[in-house]
Parts: sequence; C-alpha cells; structure tokens
Amino acid sequence: MKKIVILGSSGSIGTQALDVIRKLGKKAVVSGLSAHSNVELFKKQLLEFKPAVASIWYENSAILLRKWCKEKNIRTKIYFGQEGLLKLASLQSANTVLCALVGAAGLIPLIEAVKAGKTIALANKEALVIAGDIVYAEAKKSGAEIIPVDSEHSAIFQCLKGDVHNAKRIILTASGGPFYKNKNHTNISVEQALLHPTWLMGKKITIDSATLMNKGLEAIEAHFLFNMPFEKIEIVIHPQSVVHSLVEFVDGSTLAQMSEPDMRIAIQYAITYPQRFESCAKSLDLSKPRILEFFPPDFRRFPCLELALNAGSMGGLMPAVLNAANEAAVELFLNSKIKFTDIAQIVAKVLKGFKNKKNPTLNDILFTDSVVRNAVLNSYK
Repeated sequence: MKKIVILGSSGSIGTQALDVIRKLGKKAVVSGLSAHSNVELFKKQLLEFKPAVASIWYENSAILLRKWCKEKNIRTKIYFGQEGLLKLASLQSANTVLCALVGAAGLIPLIEAVKAGKTIALANKEALVIAGDIVYAEAKKSGAEIIPVDSEHSAIFQCLKGDVHNAKRIILTASGGPFYKNKNHTNISVEQALLHPTWLMGKKITIDSATLMNKGLEAIEAHFLFNMPFEKIEIVIHPQSVVHSLVEFVDGSTLAQMSEPDMRIAIQYAITYPQRFESCAKSLDLSKPRILEFFPPDFRRFPCLELALNAGSMGGLMPAVLNAANEAAVELFLNSKIKFTDIAQIVAKVLKGFKNKKNPTLNDILFTDSVVRNAVLNSYK
C-alpha cells in the first residue's frame, strides 16, 4: 500500500492527486496533508481522508482547525508553518511524498523528504531548478527516488525506462499557451493570460505557460532529472497537448507518450510506479479526426524561454536568480502592477546585473532567492 503525504493538497495538483487516491481505493492511503490558507477546502479534505498529520501555513488557522477537529472527533494532529511542512515531509508512517508546493518555497521540504529516503512524486519544478545538484547529492546518500509529476517529464521518464545512455535527445513539448499566435503581447490582461487553452492549472504556472518561462524551467528540470546536457534537450510547440514529450534514441527510434491532457495520469503514475492501474482519465481516441501540430519556438516573441535556457546553461546561482526574479515578476503581474511584457524585461535586467557563483551552497541559494525576490517586489511598491 502507498502511504502518501501531499504537500500542497489545496492546489491544482493536490486536489487532482486526491482524485487519484479516491480512484485507487485500498491501494493508497493519505498519511498527511498540507495546505497554505484555504481553510474551508482543507476541512473537507481532513473530514474525508482523516490523515494522521496535517499542516497549514498560518498559526491562527491551525488553532481554528485544532478546535474544529476536536468538535468533529477527528484525531488528526495539526501543525503550522515551516515546522509543519518538515514534519510531514519526513513523516515516518509515509513512504511517498507528493511535493506540490508552488515555487522556491518547496525546496526545504523537498530536501527534508529526500533526506528521509522517501519516494518523491515531484510536481514542484522550481525546487529542482534552483538546487538540483544539492537535491540529487542528498538523494544519493539516502536512496530516495525522485519520480516526475509534470506531464512532460513523466512522458520522458516512461519512454526512457532508465535507458539514458542510449538517448540521443529528449524533446519537450509545449502547448504554446494562449498567445502563441498573437504577434502583439503589449495589452494582455491578467484574465486573458489565465485562460490556458488545454490545461487547468494554478495561477503562477498558468502565467509561466503564457510566457513560455514554464518550458524553460522544465528544460532545466529535465537536465537534472535525467542527467541530460542542455544540447540534448529540444523544445517544440505542440498546441494540442496530446503528445506529452518524446525521446529519440541513438538507433533513430523515437518514443512518445500520448494521452488526453489530464494531469491525473502523470500524478497516478508517479504515485503507483512501477505499477499501472485504471485511472480517472478519458482514453485517447485516435479514430476521431484530429490534427497534431509541431513547430519550433519563437524566442523573439517569447524571450523568457531563451532567458531560462541561458540561465540553466550557466548553472551556479543563475537558475535561482532566474526563478526568484520570475516569481516576483509574475506576482506583480497578477496584482496588476506591471504589464505582461514587463515580466521578461524584469528577469532579463536582474540576470544581466547578477554576478554568478559556481557550486553554491544551500545557504547561498536561499539568500540569493530572498534578495532577488525582495529587490524586484520592492522596486514596484
């Protein structure tokens, strides 16, 4: 039986993971849940799954939940803040930790889960982007296994089956977001940017998909997940989101993983690996007429993609700088303080002004993340 902790159960990935667990029935049990601030949704999850341990970010919310659990005769232990996340990440009764926290905030809980030797279902790409070398160094010590949840990386993982040495290149597909055919990005509103054509995701990743920053971050993630040099990672635009990624091998064979665009497939595979079970997703019907398109990305109209690839190639602290500047810029855009096109300009300016450091420590990364993030946010107060 899979005994699962979900870090970020109130978000898009977390709620879909609970759909998967409902479908799996007795094959999986929820040992722990964490949420940021959605108390009402979290109450429903605690009432249904009754995990041994749960955590919410704010202390006052934790106090309210403890009182509510007592009234409902729910024996879940409630924690809060970073301490709560770390308790869940290393929970002794769990064997699998789904890391679905948003952004760099997921780094320390991920490292805690890795140190505890858990099987990690990783949906938090930013943590790996900014500290991939450190995460994998800890995994080597503890024996922790990291299985990707992103649909593209899950596809590559399934196609490779561990045969990295014979892979000639990996091909990451990108939907292109809502604006790939738009020639002018100057007057894009927040509401327009949040209307992704094929995927239903959280706000931050949806904006990243609209700028194609998400695909750049995924390229960096793929570099660490599969120990693949950047020159062997290719990106193609595939608006239909049916082919989730491909691997070309040295003999000329190319394998692709295909399905309807439903994140629950990748989530379930990460949870149940190496086994497969019937899922909630619809079957892919190729008898219906459909067009599958593939074409190269336009770096001129989507500069965030090139910025991310360059930062990944430079390594050191640059991916952390890129990620922090982007997270801050996306926050500013979502709060209507900057324009859509300002996101790339802010990230480019920050990267240009930063002096890189090779082989950074965890403290170097955390300090850089804080400094860059605060500098961007404070400049638009």
